[in-house]
Amino acid sequence: MRVFNGVDELRAAVGTRLGVSEWVTVGQSQIDTFADATGDHQWIHVDVERAKDGPFGTTIAHGFLTLSLLPVLVGTTFTVENARMGVNYGLNKVRFTSPLPVGSRVRADVELLDAADVTGGVQLTYNVTVEIEGSDRPALVAEWLTRQYL
Repeated sequence: MRVFNGVDELRAAVGTRLGVSEWVTVGQSQIDTFADATGDHQWIHVDVERAKDGPFGTTIAHGFLTLSLLPVLVGTTFTVENARMGVNYGLNKVRFTSPLPVGSRVRADVELLDAADVTGGVQLTYNVTVEIEGSDRPALVAEWLTRQYL
């Protein structure tokens, strides 16, 4: 994990790769729980038997489930010392580029695109690519914004 000792070090890292996260496995129980939380019970996500004959041969994670993994994935790539708190600020772009089959392992490759001053801290813009182990195509690519308050 990369450690930044303040905002100046973050600014100096703009345009660089912050790191690659640890692998995380996405299982059926996680998909089912996400379906319950969002009300999205489409069969390609939750009906294991029907999905065997579907276009992917198995159930797949919801795109928004994959997106919701960004905090845990990116959180293992770097940390900012002396930050009071970090908050999610939003997304500029998101593309779900490949289905994520149940049981797959994913990780995030994180590049820092910008570090802009905001009142009380810094707004960070990242390019995050969520890779699927063994696949040439990522599950998603997102431009994500967070704020670190000092």
